[in-house]
Amino acid sequence: MTPSLEAVGLTKRFNSFTALDHLNLKVEGSKCVGFLGPNGAGKTTTLKMFTDLIFPSEGESFINGISVQQDRKRALAVCGDLIETPEIYPSLTPREALEMSGALRGMRPEEIRSRSAAVLEEVKMTEWTDQKVGRFSKGMKQRVNIAAALLSDPEVVILDEPSTGLDPRGMAEVRSIVRGLKKGHRLIFMSSHILSEVVDVCDDVALLDRGKLLFADTLANVSQRLGGNTRSVEAEFAAPVEDSVLANEIGSLPEVASWSRADARRVTLQVKGGPAEQARLLRQLASLSMGLISFRESRSALEEVYLREISVGDA
Repeated sequence: MTPSLEAVGLTKRFNSFTALDHLNLKVEGSKCVGFLGPNGAGKTTTLKMFTDLIFPSEGESFINGISVQQDRKRALAVCGDLIETPEIYPSLTPREALEMSGALRGMRPEEIRSRSAAVLEEVKMTEWTDQKVGRFSKGMKQRVNIAAALLSDPEVVILDEPSTGLDPRGMAEVRSIVRGLKKGHRLIFMSSHILSEVVDVCDDVALLDRGKLLFADTLANVSQRLGGNTRSVEAEFAAPVEDSVLANEIGSLPEVASWSRADARRVTLQVKGGPAEQARLLRQLASLSMGLISFRESRSALEEVYLREISVGDA
Protein backbone atom coordinates (compact mmCIF):
# COMPACT_ATOMS: atom_id res chain seq x y z
CA MET A 1 0.00 0.00 0.00
CA THR A 2 1.21 3.51 -0.82
CA PRO A 3 1.67 5.45 2.45
CA SER A 4 -0.66 8.43 2.76
CA LEU A 5 -1.92 11.18 5.05
CA GLU A 6 -5.23 12.96 4.49
CA ALA A 7 -7.13 15.73 6.22
CA VAL A 8 -10.81 16.11 5.34
CA GLY A 9 -12.41 19.32 6.56
CA LEU A 10 -10.06 19.24 9.54
CA THR A 11 -10.91 22.10 11.91
CA LYS A 12 -9.87 23.03 15.42
CA ARG A 13 -11.36 25.83 17.49
CA PHE A 14 -10.25 26.96 20.93
CA ASN A 15 -13.30 28.90 22.16
CA SER A 16 -13.67 31.75 19.65
CA PHE A 17 -10.22 31.24 18.06
CA THR A 18 -9.98 29.03 14.98
CA ALA A 19 -6.52 27.46 14.89
CA LEU A 20 -7.23 25.33 11.81
CA ASP A 21 -9.98 26.10 9.33
CA HIS A 22 -11.40 23.22 7.25
CA LEU A 23 -8.10 21.80 6.04
CA ASN A 24 -8.43 19.53 3.01
CA LEU A 25 -5.09 18.00 2.11
CA LYS A 26 -3.89 14.60 0.86
CA VAL A 27 -0.24 13.60 0.52
CA GLU A 28 0.90 10.16 -0.54
CA GLY A 29 3.92 8.27 -1.76
CA SER A 30 7.48 7.72 -0.58
CA LYS A 31 8.73 11.28 -0.25
CA CYS A 32 9.19 14.19 2.15
CA VAL A 33 6.46 16.83 2.31
CA GLY A 34 7.23 20.14 3.98
CA PHE A 35 4.31 21.59 5.96
CA LEU A 36 5.34 25.22 5.87
CA GLY A 37 4.01 28.34 7.52
CA PRO A 38 4.83 31.12 9.99
CA ASN A 39 4.71 30.56 13.74
CA GLY A 40 1.09 30.27 14.85
CA ALA A 41 -0.18 29.18 11.42
CA GLY A 42 -1.72 25.96 12.79
CA LYS A 43 0.99 23.44 11.86
CA THR A 44 1.45 21.79 15.25
CA THR A 45 -2.32 21.77 15.82
CA THR A 46 -2.70 19.83 12.56
CA LEU A 47 -0.01 17.30 13.50
CA LYS A 48 -1.56 16.77 16.91
CA MET A 49 -4.87 15.88 15.26
CA PHE A 50 -3.09 13.47 12.90
CA THR A 51 -1.60 11.74 15.95
CA ASP A 52 -4.74 11.95 18.13
CA LEU A 53 -3.15 14.18 20.75
CA ILE A 54 -6.10 16.56 20.37
CA PHE A 55 -9.54 15.95 18.91
CA PRO A 56 -10.82 18.03 15.97
CA SER A 57 -13.79 20.35 16.29
CA GLU A 58 -14.84 19.18 12.82
CA GLY A 59 -13.53 16.85 10.15
CA GLU A 60 -11.27 13.80 10.22
CA SER A 61 -7.65 12.84 9.68
CA PHE A 62 -6.59 9.62 7.95
CA ILE A 63 -3.37 7.61 7.86
CA ASN A 64 -3.21 5.08 5.05
CA GLY A 65 -6.95 5.58 4.59
CA ILE A 66 -7.81 4.72 8.21
CA SER A 67 -9.52 7.35 10.34
CA VAL A 68 -7.42 8.41 13.30
CA GLN A 69 -10.54 9.54 15.14
CA GLN A 70 -12.53 6.35 14.45
CA ASP A 71 -9.80 3.68 14.68
CA ARG A 72 -6.85 5.27 16.47
CA LYS A 73 -4.88 2.09 17.21
CA ARG A 74 -4.91 0.75 13.66
CA ALA A 75 -4.26 4.14 12.06
CA LEU A 76 -1.28 4.97 14.29
CA ALA A 77 0.22 1.47 14.09
CA VAL A 78 2.02 2.45 10.87
CA CYS A 79 3.00 5.93 12.10
CA GLY A 80 6.01 7.27 13.96
CA ASP A 81 5.94 10.83 15.24
CA LEU A 82 7.93 13.51 16.96
CA ILE A 83 5.65 16.31 18.13
CA GLU A 84 7.29 19.40 19.63
CA THR A 85 10.37 18.39 21.71
CA PRO A 86 9.75 15.64 24.28
CA GLU A 87 12.21 15.38 27.16
CA ILE A 88 14.20 12.22 27.84
CA TYR A 89 15.02 11.24 31.43
CA PRO A 90 18.66 12.36 31.79
CA SER A 91 19.61 9.22 33.74
CA LEU A 92 18.65 6.96 30.81
CA THR A 93 20.88 5.84 27.97
CA PRO A 94 19.57 5.85 24.38
CA ARG A 95 19.21 2.06 24.61
CA GLU A 96 17.10 2.36 27.77
CA ALA A 97 15.03 5.24 26.36
CA LEU A 98 14.20 3.16 23.27
CA GLU A 99 13.35 0.13 25.43
CA MET A 100 10.84 2.28 27.30
CA SER A 101 9.41 3.69 24.06
CA GLY A 102 9.11 0.24 22.51
CA ALA A 103 7.41 -1.20 25.59
CA LEU A 104 4.85 1.61 25.51
CA ARG A 105 4.11 0.70 21.88
CA GLY A 106 3.65 -2.97 22.84
CA MET A 107 6.69 -4.20 20.90
CA ARG A 108 8.33 -7.52 21.80
CA PRO A 109 11.67 -7.32 23.70
CA GLU A 110 13.63 -9.04 20.91
CA GLU A 111 12.08 -6.70 18.33
CA ILE A 112 13.00 -3.68 20.46
CA ARG A 113 16.62 -4.85 20.68
CA SER A 114 17.04 -5.40 16.96
CA ARG A 115 15.22 -2.22 15.93
CA SER A 116 17.08 -0.12 18.53
CA ALA A 117 20.40 -1.07 16.99
CA ALA A 118 19.08 -0.27 13.50
CA VAL A 119 17.56 3.11 14.32
CA LEU A 120 20.51 4.30 16.42
CA GLU A 121 22.70 3.57 13.44
CA GLU A 122 20.24 5.41 11.19
CA VAL A 123 20.48 8.56 13.34
CA LYS A 124 24.26 8.16 13.79
CA MET A 125 24.14 7.56 17.57
CA THR A 126 25.59 4.04 17.76
CA GLU A 127 28.74 5.05 19.65
CA TRP A 128 26.64 6.74 22.37
CA THR A 129 24.20 3.83 22.85
CA ASP A 130 25.10 3.31 26.51
CA GLN A 131 25.97 6.89 27.50
CA LYS A 132 23.69 8.89 29.80
CA VAL A 133 21.37 11.22 27.85
CA GLY A 134 21.89 13.95 30.44
CA ARG A 135 25.38 14.52 29.02
CA PHE A 136 24.13 14.99 25.46
CA SER A 137 23.79 18.18 23.46
CA LYS A 138 20.32 19.25 22.38
CA GLY A 139 21.04 17.99 18.86
CA MET A 140 22.05 14.56 20.15
CA LYS A 141 18.88 14.35 22.25
CA GLN A 142 16.84 15.22 19.19
CA ARG A 143 18.50 12.39 17.28
CA VAL A 144 17.44 9.99 20.05
CA ASN A 145 13.89 11.35 19.77
CA ILE A 146 13.92 10.72 16.01
CA ALA A 147 15.20 7.20 16.68
CA ALA A 148 12.22 6.62 18.98
CA ALA A 149 9.88 7.78 16.20
CA LEU A 150 11.47 5.22 13.85
CA LEU A 151 11.54 2.34 16.32
CA SER A 152 8.46 0.54 14.98
CA ASP A 153 9.74 0.90 11.37
CA PRO A 154 6.79 3.14 10.41
CA GLU A 155 5.55 3.76 6.88
CA VAL A 156 4.54 7.32 7.81
CA VAL A 157 6.79 9.64 9.85
CA ILE A 158 5.43 12.91 11.25
CA LEU A 159 8.01 15.45 12.44
CA ASP A 160 7.16 18.76 14.08
CA GLU A 161 9.90 21.31 13.32
CA PRO A 162 12.65 18.78 14.15
CA SER A 163 15.57 21.22 13.87
CA THR A 164 14.06 24.18 15.74
CA GLY A 165 16.19 25.43 18.61
CA LEU A 166 19.32 23.58 17.51
CA ASP A 167 22.67 25.19 16.73
CA PRO A 168 23.83 25.17 13.07
CA ARG A 169 25.65 21.85 13.47
CA GLY A 170 22.65 20.22 15.12
CA MET A 171 20.35 21.54 12.40
CA ALA A 172 22.63 20.16 9.69
CA GLU A 173 22.75 16.75 11.42
CA VAL A 174 18.95 16.53 11.70
CA ARG A 175 18.46 17.56 8.07
CA SER A 176 20.96 14.93 6.97
CA ILE A 177 18.99 12.32 8.91
CA VAL A 178 15.70 13.40 7.33
CA ARG A 179 17.26 13.17 3.86
CA GLY A 180 18.39 9.66 4.75
CA LEU A 181 14.88 8.69 5.85
CA LYS A 182 13.63 9.23 2.30
CA LYS A 183 15.66 6.19 1.21
CA GLY A 184 13.50 3.97 3.42
CA HIS A 185 10.38 4.21 1.22
CA ARG A 186 8.54 6.23 3.84
CA LEU A 187 6.19 9.19 3.68
CA ILE A 188 7.70 11.97 5.82
CA PHE A 189 5.43 14.87 6.76
CA MET A 190 7.55 17.57 8.35
CA SER A 191 6.36 20.91 9.64
CA SER A 192 8.74 23.85 9.44
CA HIS A 193 8.89 27.62 9.26
CA ILE A 194 12.44 27.55 7.84
CA LEU A 195 12.38 27.98 4.07
CA SER A 196 15.94 26.76 3.48
CA GLU A 197 15.18 23.59 5.42
CA VAL A 198 12.18 22.75 3.24
CA VAL A 199 14.15 23.45 0.03
CA ASP A 200 17.01 21.30 1.32
CA VAL A 201 15.13 18.14 2.27
CA CYS A 202 11.57 18.16 0.89
CA ASP A 203 10.01 17.09 -2.40
CA ASP A 204 6.61 18.73 -1.96
CA VAL A 205 5.38 21.66 0.07
CA ALA A 206 2.05 22.69 1.61
CA LEU A 207 1.78 26.30 2.79
CA LEU A 208 -0.45 27.14 5.75
CA ASP A 209 -1.26 30.58 7.15
CA ARG A 210 -3.77 31.60 9.84
CA GLY A 211 -5.22 28.09 9.83
CA LYS A 212 -5.93 28.04 6.10
CA LEU A 213 -4.15 26.06 3.39
CA LEU A 214 -2.84 28.46 0.74
CA PHE A 215 -1.51 25.83 -1.65
CA ALA A 216 0.09 22.38 -1.90
CA ASP A 217 2.43 21.47 -4.76
CA THR A 218 5.77 19.96 -5.69
CA LEU A 219 8.83 22.12 -5.16
CA ALA A 220 9.54 21.75 -8.87
CA ASN A 221 6.23 23.46 -9.67
CA VAL A 222 6.52 26.25 -7.11
CA SER A 223 8.29 28.63 -9.51
CA GLN A 224 5.26 28.53 -11.83
CA ARG A 225 3.27 30.32 -9.13
CA LEU A 226 5.42 33.41 -9.35
CA GLY A 227 3.81 34.70 -12.52
CA GLY A 228 5.37 37.51 -14.52
CA ASN A 229 8.27 35.20 -15.43
CA THR A 230 10.90 37.21 -13.51
CA ARG A 231 13.53 36.20 -10.95
CA SER A 232 15.57 38.20 -8.45
CA VAL A 233 19.33 37.95 -9.00
CA GLU A 234 22.07 39.64 -7.00
CA ALA A 235 25.28 40.71 -8.74
CA GLU A 236 28.34 41.82 -6.78
CA PHE A 237 31.29 43.76 -8.17
CA ALA A 238 34.86 44.14 -6.91
CA ALA A 239 34.57 47.93 -6.68
CA PRO A 240 31.70 50.43 -6.26
CA VAL A 241 29.66 51.02 -9.43
CA GLU A 242 28.07 54.38 -10.20
CA ASP A 243 24.32 54.66 -10.79
CA SER A 244 24.88 56.01 -14.29
CA VAL A 245 26.93 52.95 -15.19
CA LEU A 246 24.30 50.63 -13.76
CA ALA A 247 21.55 52.39 -15.67
CA ASN A 248 23.37 52.60 -18.98
CA GLU A 249 25.39 49.39 -19.01
CA ILE A 250 23.19 46.97 -17.04
CA GLY A 251 19.69 48.44 -16.93
CA SER A 252 19.63 48.58 -20.74
CA LEU A 253 20.28 44.84 -21.17
CA PRO A 254 17.21 43.06 -22.66
CA GLU A 255 17.08 40.45 -19.85
CA VAL A 256 16.88 43.10 -17.09
CA ALA A 257 13.35 44.19 -16.18
CA SER A 258 14.53 46.51 -13.39
CA TRP A 259 17.37 47.01 -10.94
CA SER A 260 17.93 48.37 -7.44
CA ARG A 261 21.07 48.97 -5.48
CA ALA A 262 21.72 46.83 -2.40
CA ASP A 263 24.88 48.78 -1.55
CA ALA A 264 27.82 50.39 -3.37
CA ARG A 265 29.04 47.10 -4.84
CA ARG A 266 25.88 44.99 -5.00
CA VAL A 267 22.82 45.34 -7.22
CA THR A 268 19.59 43.34 -7.29
CA LEU A 269 18.29 42.63 -10.79
CA GLN A 270 14.83 41.49 -11.81
CA VAL A 271 15.61 39.11 -14.66
CA LYS A 272 13.07 38.27 -17.35
CA GLY A 273 12.77 34.55 -18.05
CA GLY A 274 14.34 31.47 -16.52
CA PRO A 275 17.75 29.76 -16.34
CA ALA A 276 18.61 30.34 -20.02
CA GLU A 277 18.08 34.10 -19.68
CA GLN A 278 20.05 34.18 -16.43
CA ALA A 279 22.96 32.40 -18.12
CA ARG A 280 22.89 34.86 -21.01
CA LEU A 281 22.82 37.82 -18.61
CA LEU A 282 25.78 36.38 -16.67
CA ARG A 283 27.82 36.15 -19.85
CA GLN A 284 26.95 39.74 -20.77
CA LEU A 285 27.85 41.07 -17.30
CA ALA A 286 31.18 39.24 -17.39
CA SER A 287 31.94 40.72 -20.82
CA LEU A 288 31.48 44.28 -19.52
CA SER A 289 34.77 44.06 -17.57
CA MET A 290 33.20 45.72 -14.51
CA GLY A 291 34.81 43.34 -12.00
CA LEU A 292 31.88 40.95 -11.50
CA ILE A 293 32.75 38.63 -8.59
CA SER A 294 29.43 36.90 -7.85
CA PHE A 295 26.05 36.27 -9.47
CA ARG A 296 23.31 34.35 -7.71
CA GLU A 297 19.58 34.21 -7.16
CA SER A 298 18.76 36.51 -4.26
CA ARG A 299 15.75 34.42 -3.30
CA SER A 300 14.65 30.89 -4.01
CA ALA A 301 11.38 30.44 -5.88
CA LEU A 302 9.85 29.07 -2.66
CA GLU A 303 10.92 32.15 -0.73
CA GLU A 304 9.40 34.48 -3.30
CA VAL A 305 6.13 32.53 -3.34
CA TYR A 306 6.09 32.33 0.46
CA LEU A 307 6.59 36.08 0.91
CA ARG A 308 4.00 36.90 -1.72
CA GLU A 309 1.38 34.49 -0.40
CA ILE A 310 1.88 35.35 3.27
CA SER A 311 1.94 39.11 2.60
CA VAL A 312 -1.26 38.80 0.57
CA GLY A 313 -2.85 36.83 3.40
CA ASP A 314 -1.78 39.45 5.96
CA ALA A 315 -2.92 42.44 3.92
